[in-house]
Amino acid sequence: MAQAKYKTAPVPTEKMPSGIPYIVGNEAAERFSFYGMRGILVVFMTQFMLNASGKPDHMQNEQAIAYFHQFVAAVYFFPLLGSILSDVFWGKYKTILILSVVYCLGHLALAIDETRVGLFIGLSLIAIGAGGIKPCVSAHVGDQFGNKNHHLLSKVFGWFYLAINLGAFVASIMIPKVLEYYGPHYAFGIPGILMLLATILFWLGRNQFVHIPASGWEKFRTETFGKEGLQALLNLSVLYYVFLPIFWSLFDQTGSSWVLQGVNMNQDLMTPWGNIKLGAAEVQAFNPLFILILIPTFSYVIYPLIDKVFPLTPLRKISIGFFLAAASFAITALIQIRIDSSAGNPPSILWQALPYFVLTAGEVMVSITCLEFSYTQAPKSMKSFIMSLYFLSMTAGNLMTAEVNKFIMIDENTSRLEGASYFWFFSGLMFVAAVLFVFVARFYKGKTYIQDDDAETALAEEEGIQ
Repeated sequence: MAQAKYKTAPVPTEKMPSGIPYIVGNEAAERFSFYGMRGILVVFMTQFMLNASGKPDHMQNEQAIAYFHQFVAAVYFFPLLGSILSDVFWGKYKTILILSVVYCLGHLALAIDETRVGLFIGLSLIAIGAGGIKPCVSAHVGDQFGNKNHHLLSKVFGWFYLAINLGAFVASIMIPKVLEYYGPHYAFGIPGILMLLATILFWLGRNQFVHIPASGWEKFRTETFGKEGLQALLNLSVLYYVFLPIFWSLFDQTGSSWVLQGVNMNQDLMTPWGNIKLGAAEVQAFNPLFILILIPTFSYVIYPLIDKVFPLTPLRKISIGFFLAAASFAITALIQIRIDSSAGNPPSILWQALPYFVLTAGEVMVSITCLEFSYTQAPKSMKSFIMSLYFLSMTAGNLMTAEVNKFIMIDENTSRLEGASYFWFFSGLMFVAAVLFVFVARFYKGKTYIQDDDAETALAEEEGIQ
């Protein structure tokens, strides 16, 4: 029998897998590329976009918000394609590598063409590439672990999320300035270079990774539509398609409605070194900055303290995160009231740090928990597929935001949800969903699957999940 070219099963060790640094480094560079590009999209569409003749071709705010959320929705739809390519045909490593090249080409299209055609081509390729690799990368992290070291999985998903936000933080500070001073070619080109570096780094780790082979169509079909697969899908579907879309509908507005709110705030800051300007797009850096602070704070301080009061299970973490998201939009509504009544003296943009802090705390409790929860609740041959269904909840959330913004427009200049009422609407929606989730979570029953478990000996987790 021919020897496998790469490791195809986790190494039986209690230590950290050797491929993890390559995955974490790849994720930091890839997230720089994505959030650098994403962070300037609304500003580009409303202030910089040109037509084929080189003349301004700017979008209205509501139109830009709708386009932005349609793009983000597409990014989180294509994980479905990536998961099938991964689980059925190519395996995770090959899928990630090939779609990363598509991703790079999308950045190239944005960098060389400032028109709507360039925007469409570039965002389409990025949606396929970025979306296609997402479930594979998350599942690829979990594949590196076996029974002896699976206790390190939570720690690594924390590192993974830190890498995401380190890349996002640097990009959120840097790329809006590049757009302002050097224009779209450089502002979109630099993220493209980082994506190329991310692809190269991932390729360099190929001999360190565990390469779980694709299961093939028959095994994928049997397991997905068998008793355990259908049970896993049924267990997770209410979380994914009723509650999480509302959370993501709020969260991803940090790149749209929150940016446009910041445009109408005082962006000049007094410092000991003189006046500086903090642009509306740059404020998005608050989110990854707070992530870097809050992940260790929650892991080593907040979670242990809550555990002393009541057991902090995954679904309880998610529930608390939902309430925090609702609170963040209530704060944003109060800020909008202050803006609307400012009479030419708007509040400082630094006030947005408060809702960012609250929403980021909610993100820590919802997003990181869901990444690990989705992986462990998925049977072995459908890890990427289950991850893709999780990401589809983000598609649903962003489509909801896009449709709300289309519906509320009476004409180009008039909205049914003017000013603070827009933010109150989403805050109220999230609060109602959070209350309902508290009751629904009580009935969840599940099972945990690790790659080197036999299906029949998978760890039962019916208690300790709720």
